[in-house]
Amino acid sequence: MKSPAHRSRDIERHAGYLRPEHCAPPPQLGPSGAMWFIRDGCGIVCGVITWMLVLFAEFVVLFVMLMPARSVLYSLVNGVLFNTLAVLALGSHFKAMCTDPGAVPKGNATKEFIESLQLKPGQVVYKCPKCCSIKPDRAHHCSVCKRCIRKMDHHCPWVNNCVGESNQKYFVLFTMYIALISLHSLIMAAFHFVFCFERDWNNPPHLTPACSTFSPPATVILLILLCFEGLLFLIFTSVMFGTQVHSICSDETGIEQLKKEERRWAKKSKWMNLKVVFGHPFSISWLSPFAKPDHGKAEPYQYVV
Repeated sequence: MKSPAHRSRDIERHAGYLRPEHCAPPPQLGPSGAMWFIRDGCGIVCGVITWMLVLFAEFVVLFVMLMPARSVLYSLVNGVLFNTLAVLALGSHFKAMCTDPGAVPKGNATKEFIESLQLKPGQVVYKCPKCCSIKPDRAHHCSVCKRCIRKMDHHCPWVNNCVGESNQKYFVLFTMYIALISLHSLIMAAFHFVFCFERDWNNPPHLTPACSTFSPPATVILLILLCFEGLLFLIFTSVMFGTQVHSICSDETGIEQLKKEERRWAKKSKWMNLKVVFGHPFSISWLSPFAKPDHGKAEPYQYVV
């Protein structure tokens, strides 16, 4: 007995399965430069929550810990560092959310397109029955985006988008910068508890707290919430960052690892795989979400296998 996956592949290998006459002509492309955005309620809510959590951390760090601090140098250095990381994190999130992850043109399984591939005897193409597209190698269909995505790793509700060929850099930077600001906020909260908590709590009620503009109970509650948020997201984003870097270096997406798909693509070095995602050659722009990666002479995606 063949597994369902094998039976599906056998069906796809029959020329009649494509049935290009059943596909409508490809839809007209929108205006050039149109922003990519997925209208998914869950994803939009998760994206808004992400921004609100970062802004909450910004509020606690600035108004509870830094502005009331006695050392101007301490406040200035940590304020600039934290705000820089926060801007980079939110910029990475916006780019990961609003960048086309590598969607295959919808409805391109037409007779004209198939003929343009100039298939030879024995060659095979795959059609997605859900979006009526001829899928390039390593593309997978996303049920949320309702499109086939090249080198799709997974669909992430926190960025309301798929992580794929064209936005993986931004997603990796997002997880890295969120992990860094989480770690930074935890360190500052620890310093605040050690050097200010006891002094503020023992002050007479009629005196203004020495290290915070808020009352000691309010300060403690805000810092506990910040520590809980920072620890949770430090662990979560660090794990995601590690899995993404491993996936890039091994040149195997999360879906390919999960499905244990047969490797049909050429093996490259880990450094070359990193440059494919972040751009050629190595530069400081690797760390910027505002710099589009230059893929150089990227290998064209194969429709024929």
